[in-house]
Amino acid sequence: MSPIILLSIIIVYFALLLWVAYKTGKGSDNESFFIGNRKSNWMLVAFGMIGTSLSGVTFVSVPGAVGKDNFAYLQITLGYLIGYIVVAYVLLPLYYRLKLTSIYGYLQQRMGQLSYKSGAWIFIVSRLVGATARLYLVVNILQISILDSLGVPFIVTTLIILLMIILYTYEGGVKTIVWTDTLQTSCMLLGLVICTFYMLNHLDLNVGQSLTAMHEKGYTKIFEMDFNSPGFFIKQILAGAFITITMTGIDQEMMQKSLSVTKLKDSQKNMVTLGFILLGVISLFLYMGGLLYLFGESEGAQLTEVMKDGVAKKEFLLNGKDIFGDKIFPEVALNHMPGFISIIFIIALISALFPSADGAMTALTSSLCIDIFGMKERKDWDDGKKEKFRKTVHLLVALSFLIMVIIFKVINDNSMIGLILKLAGFTYGPLLGLFAFGIFTKYKVKDNLVPYVCIAAPVISYFIDKYQGNIFGDFKIGLELLIINGLLTFIGLFLIRKK
Repeated sequence: MSPIILLSIIIVYFALLLWVAYKTGKGSDNESFFIGNRKSNWMLVAFGMIGTSLSGVTFVSVPGAVGKDNFAYLQITLGYLIGYIVVAYVLLPLYYRLKLTSIYGYLQQRMGQLSYKSGAWIFIVSRLVGATARLYLVVNILQISILDSLGVPFIVTTLIILLMIILYTYEGGVKTIVWTDTLQTSCMLLGLVICTFYMLNHLDLNVGQSLTAMHEKGYTKIFEMDFNSPGFFIKQILAGAFITITMTGIDQEMMQKSLSVTKLKDSQKNMVTLGFILLGVISLFLYMGGLLYLFGESEGAQLTEVMKDGVAKKEFLLNGKDIFGDKIFPEVALNHMPGFISIIFIIALISALFPSADGAMTALTSSLCIDIFGMKERKDWDDGKKEKFRKTVHLLVALSFLIMVIIFKVINDNSMIGLILKLAGFTYGPLLGLFAFGIFTKYKVKDNLVPYVCIAAPVISYFIDKYQGNIFGDFKIGLELLIINGLLTFIGLFLIRKK
């Protein structure tokens, strides 16, 4: 497929996004930007949040990870469902009762000003790292598959995509994103279904036969029963639950959309519905991942294991090119399927890109304006000055996205889903501890010491993770590092409680 044609498709798609943003952003103000004036439809929010929750990382990394971890990611997804139920019936009632615009306002009321600022800064760092890692993955795929052949540098590609996101979020914020995310989620899921059906037809298999073929290759294994393994199913389910509680329930980006729904009951329906839909959608992603490896083998690819730097690594070689992991879906869709499938893949990919990036930029702008700079409390600023300040912050957030994407380009990890979840264990742990301490105890804390606890917990967690072999022997810590980090924060807050 010609890179010019694929680039044209991206331009047309973006023009559609701008039109939606123009229609939905009319008459927007700061309240529209931050929480959509609390008038969003819960069904639209639930459907659009699928795209935000999945992102381009899920679209590419989850199918690619089947070659290494089989269907084990489903263990984490079962934990996600538990987490969404906790968010719906523990956290959302709290946020609605306090009528919060920023959820970190709870920490201010419960513990104090420095606790509030600490929570906000932890979110800002966490979301910046996670969102830019997701953004990097998709930008890099577009760069390799389309723009390298046109001589466009990586940094220019990133700048153009960030400019696109700024253009359609600049005015409307959450009010616009609720609608654009719905459009993009629809395109992403449609692309997933079409690619799946094409591969089934090409392989001349029905669903049952394809599952049998995957089972023979070992791809359908879900539950890991080895207690010492990082993938032990109880560890994974617990980790999935706490990842959702932190990366959704105490994450301003995700809660910002939920709080834009008028009624608490509707927002709870949105959250629980999202949990069940994600379970089904991620199952389909894993199934498609199995099909991708079967398809690759039908094209002559071979799965081998090689030693690199003393570590055993898998390779999936097709025409001498390693397409294992994150590379398999783009390679197969763009170079081994018909042109119309390539177009569908690109549309689905950028549809997965924008919901995770636009919402993050909007949420970071909101948190910086409200939590860090205290814009809503500035009585000496009129609405015009506040709006101008908010737009300036939005541009600075976009600049920070550019810097972080370049950093990830240097790191260039082979499986971004694993890297993102690993980083979340360090960055979201203190937030988990702060909210858990606030909700499940009645203690006051020495507010001036809270930032030190929030720094110490991730540092200790890092050393526990680094030297876990010396500490635990054969027992391996996986994604439950997030829980350990949160527990260390909780213990630290307990130690600095007021008598």
